[in-house]
Amino acid sequence: MPANRKYLTTSTHQRIAKISAAIIGGYLLSTVIHLALASWLDKATVLITSTFSGFILWVVLMILAFLSRNGWKTWGIYLLMTAVFAGITYLGTTYNSTI
Repeated sequence: MPANRKYLTTSTHQRIAKISAAIIGGYLLSTVIHLALASWLDKATVLITSTFSGFILWVVLMILAFLSRNGWKTWGIYLLMTAVFAGITYLGTTYNSTI
């Protein structure tokens, strides 16, 4: 049974934005979340857990990218969250580094 056409994205730009946000944006966000966790928690534990939880988080972020109506808004949210978690990573490595 084919999908109902009224629910499909007709714009090529939106389709490309959703696909790239799902693959690239989801991967960047899941990676930087685990980097932020590693900068504040035990690095070995986060590294071991991130092999499984990183993939699961990436798949969840892929699904969320395709559920949205606007692919550019999804890109904006993913990039904003990536910047926030990159800042948390920077703060964690600055305050938790041993000199």
